[in-house]
Amino acid sequence: MPRLQPIPYEQASDEVRAVYDDIKATRNVPDVNNFWKYIANDPATLRRTWQSLKEVMAPGEIDPLTKELLYLAVSVTNGCDYCIASHSAAATKAGMTPRMFGELMAIIGMANETNRLATGYAVPVDPAFQK
Repeated sequence: MPRLQPIPYEQASDEVRAVYDDIKATRNVPDVNNFWKYIANDPATLRRTWQSLKEVMAPGEIDPLTKELLYLAVSVTNGCDYCIASHSAAATKAGMTPRMFGELMAIIGMANETNRLATGYAVPVDPAFQK
């Protein structure tokens, strides 16, 4: 499969430009980042992904910093370098300190280790933890 190229604003269709404009307005940024430019190769995926992300990351019961920390934790576990960089920057902007980052990495490492141990040992769930 040929490597897809990013779709810059100037070359984007009207449908893609509308999503780009919404991203720029929502995030108050002059341009969209590479993630959006690459998935713009499929305008339906671009639109759907942006709408879902905008809804999930909108203000709610979980504060913005916690949302970014959770996104970062999943990104680290999944090994997504792009998402780690993007959501580290967003978490820092939302108030993450270097010490918080270190603590988050320790939690992620511990959770991955104990998850694997529980899975490997096929540990049954304690009755006290069941609903």
